[in-house]
Amino acid sequence: MSTYCENLTKYSRTKTRTVTIGNLELGGENPIRIQSMTTIDTMNTEGSIAQSIRMIDAGCELVRITAPSKKEAENLSQIKEGLKKRGYHTPLVADIHFTPNAAEIAARIVEKVRINPGNYADKKKFEELEYTDQAYQNELERIEKKFTPLVLICKAEGTAMRIGTNHGSLSDRILSRYGDTPKGMVESAMEFLRICRKHDYHDIVLSMKASNTLVMVQAYRLLVATMNEQGMNYPLHLGVTEAGDGEDGRIKSAVGIGTLLEDGLGDTVRVSLTEEPEFEIPVAQKLVNRYKDREWQTEIPPIGNYPIDPFSYQRRPTKSIINIGTGHVPVVVGDLNHFNEIKPSTLFGFGHQYSVPLDKWNTFDQAIDFAFVGNKQINFEIPGNLSIIQNYKHWDLSKARHYPLLTFNEVENISSIKSDLIFVEADLNDVIHHVSTLKNLNNHPVVLVITTNNKHGMAEQRRLFVELMNQELDFPVISKRSYSEIDSETFQLYAATDLGALFVDGLGDGIWIEAPEFPSQHVLSTSFGILQASRTRISKTEYISCPSCGRTLFDLQETTAKIRAVTSHLKGVKIGIMGCIVNGPGEMADADYGYVGTGQGKITLYKEKEVVRKNIPEKDAVEAMIELITEHGDWVDRPE
Repeated sequence: MSTYCENLTKYSRTKTRTVTIGNLELGGENPIRIQSMTTIDTMNTEGSIAQSIRMIDAGCELVRITAPSKKEAENLSQIKEGLKKRGYHTPLVADIHFTPNAAEIAARIVEKVRINPGNYADKKKFEELEYTDQAYQNELERIEKKFTPLVLICKAEGTAMRIGTNHGSLSDRILSRYGDTPKGMVESAMEFLRICRKHDYHDIVLSMKASNTLVMVQAYRLLVATMNEQGMNYPLHLGVTEAGDGEDGRIKSAVGIGTLLEDGLGDTVRVSLTEEPEFEIPVAQKLVNRYKDREWQTEIPPIGNYPIDPFSYQRRPTKSIINIGTGHVPVVVGDLNHFNEIKPSTLFGFGHQYSVPLDKWNTFDQAIDFAFVGNKQINFEIPGNLSIIQNYKHWDLSKARHYPLLTFNEVENISSIKSDLIFVEADLNDVIHHVSTLKNLNNHPVVLVITTNNKHGMAEQRRLFVELMNQELDFPVISKRSYSEIDSETFQLYAATDLGALFVDGLGDGIWIEAPEFPSQHVLSTSFGILQASRTRISKTEYISCPSCGRTLFDLQETTAKIRAVTSHLKGVKIGIMGCIVNGPGEMADADYGYVGTGQGKITLYKEKEVVRKNIPEKDAVEAMIELITEHGDWVDRPE
């Protein structure tokens, strides 16, 4: 059984210790708190106050402000006083990276400090270092000497602390011993946590942020498991770092944060979008508010043997049926059943467009693999890479690439069906109570389409996968979810949580979203966005873009838009866009190309973790990025 959450089938929020941050309590029985970070220069006192007020009015319960040097740390007192004069008493958090002296100043002013163990006492040069056990112990003693003054100040002042590990800024020391792994992330935090505990200081919150959702989820789970083993219960700050903007940023955040919330983990949430900080708040609220009454779920049978390793990724092995299952990327099913009539133009919103002058179909990178038409018939020639799913009683077996969908009550007819692909719809009840029927179905080319109406639907579908694995049934599985009576943003957040959480654990061979209230293109992009965010099917350029802060050396939103405008057609290419050097080098290791601010009006370009061009004038940097991508053979011209 898993050791990272209290219950895999019944929603229960993990009870952590309570940490007091000014007038706010976090963890324990308290609500999940919402926070964000200012993006304006900390030395701009009035601007920082105004932006903080916009964030607080939007529902922000903790305001984080960067303090890259002593002068910014000292100016936090002016910002705090200005907020108080205007009637705002929301706790402030100082964000610290390379400057312990700034942290020690800030800890006497604000209610909480965030330190990054990867660069608080270490430096990152991407050097492989070798240590004897004694030499490594000497390094830990050096870190303790540097970190202890802050711990003692925080303890004396009643200041809380977040020990915030970032996947992109693990130190060379940690990387050399543990590798670029969730284990390394956890150990990076534990080193600092042990020092705090040595001095009986416990007002601590922990985080394990990464732009890679799989790494982020695994690291948080491993952190909780490690704390459980050692009798610790510190609260968690959840976030996907450098998630990006718009739809991509929301879906990616929901996949990472939502996966953990589903299992009851998390005491405070920050959604990191490359947008104005007040826009992050409603997104975080929608993610968190979903769990206010989650305890009132339909009961799900408990799990005996849990065959999934929650700390590493492995896709569930299945048989391969045509283009579904092991050896194939997850397929996307488009639900066309709600259209009164299905015409060639109906497919336009699903990634397939017909050219009348050329008399041919054009298929985009994001295009459905299967179209479900229910009882309807298709009376035109379909694209060559599209297949049709019809309800069994209306299945036109005379047409190529037309396949039947059976309800579980119809599977008694399966032996008479002559098709090389058969879809069968089932839920957890069907799978648990009809094992002999399933074993018979396993002798046929069956793909299961799994459904749920449970409020705790992700857990129910995960339980179904567990049953299949324990019964050694290797059906490919398409996960189907239905959504209605919610707004379009909430739909994306819920779908990304429900389905992304399964794909993060390697569960699923396809995605089927039924959401007739929304435009086809919106449902399509959501489906592919979930697969992209869970790194199971790459269909577009990926942007690892930080949300901006007072350290940022250029307009991140404008620059991200410019880079996206000229590179969005580069399928599979990962581009990092960082406002400063704090997390830039590390995140570049997870990107193919990087664009990092290194001075006012100056940009440095990376190829993965290597600096290739330094201090390019900002006006020339986007063109230089294109040249770099071209030099390495990853540039293609945009399709007409």
